[in-house]
Amino acid sequence: MKAITPAILEQDFKEIKNKLALLRGRVKAVQIDFCDGAFVPSRTWPFASGGINDPDFRKIINEEEGMPYWQDFDFEFDMMVMDAVANFDLYLKLGPRRIIFHLAAQKNLEEFEEFLESLDNYVRDNVEIGLAFLPQTDLAVVMWLASKVDFLQCMGIDQVGFQGQSFNPKTLENIKFLKEKLPGLAIAVDGSVNLETAPELLQAGADRLGVGSAIWKAPDPIGALEKFESLLQY
Repeated sequence: MKAITPAILEQDFKEIKNKLALLRGRVKAVQIDFCDGAFVPSRTWPFASGGINDPDFRKIINEEEGMPYWQDFDFEFDMMVMDAVANFDLYLKLGPRRIIFHLAAQKNLEEFEEFLESLDNYVRDNVEIGLAFLPQTDLAVVMWLASKVDFLQCMGIDQVGFQGQSFNPKTLENIKFLKEKLPGLAIAVDGSVNLETAPELLQAGADRLGVGSAIWKAPDPIGALEKFESLLQY
């Protein structure tokens, strides 16, 4: 089933709350972007406010609180960070339904493969694991790891961690290739998804579209979301 997933990239935890409040009752899945200032130049919550020592982050992982409106959403965490593997158990405490690892953030692919293979059945049954990669990535590497994950995320841009970048048309080729070679695997797209690129991405075979600035920078964010969702009807 094809879907639109609003993406939230914010430095301030209050802004994450505000955007989630706006989306309540309108969508089930929401993507939260994590940027650490190391893998990508930008920083988002909690890295913009103390990292794992951020007060709100600590309250959640200590089970004093949950993620805002956790009852209403399936959270998808896009981990544009260097420590996603090392601190995987910590991030799990935030309660993601999906978690996305970036191929370019892995220093040792053999060790990353071993990590994916070592995930226990509880995690596999409750959290979908995704693998994100840039347009120019060698798809042979993606194919090698594809059997270890639940879905792939084709990036539509050449630099992750920033919203509003130009679309790389190589993404369309990647989607078509992967859909032909791996027909049963879900394909998500993130980066430069707008009302111009979305129809092409869906036609190429994308299953889920992560949409950030095209929603949040619109004069009417909910109206923009509805326009994207209308594309799914065709």
